Amino acid sequence: MSYPLTRPTRFALEDFARLAGIHPELLRRFVALGLLEATTGGTGELWFSPSQLGRVARLQRLRAGFALNYAALGLVMDLLDRIAVLEAERRRFAGRGARTWI
Repeated sequence: MSYPLTRPTRFALEDFARLAGIHPELLRRFVALGLLEATTGGTGELWFSPSQLGRVARLQRLRAGFALNYAALGLVMDLLDRIAVLEAERRRFAGRGARTWI
């Protein structure tokens, strides 16, 4: 048995699907809908960065927990990302001793 010495910088579709625990066709659908980011290789194959694993997990939780359709998933993901940015800004300003605006 061999072990990699470094972490991969990207995963092929099949490997990423296995790691994420979902069908490769669903990954293709997520990419087509703009819910996931992927790059394409020279022959058109999809490649995913390891950071997208967390995004897939969040998509799965939202879909299972709230039974959201794909359009709603995109909207909720955008809102959650925006909330994270605003909270980070609030923490940054609060850390400087400035008044919080909430």
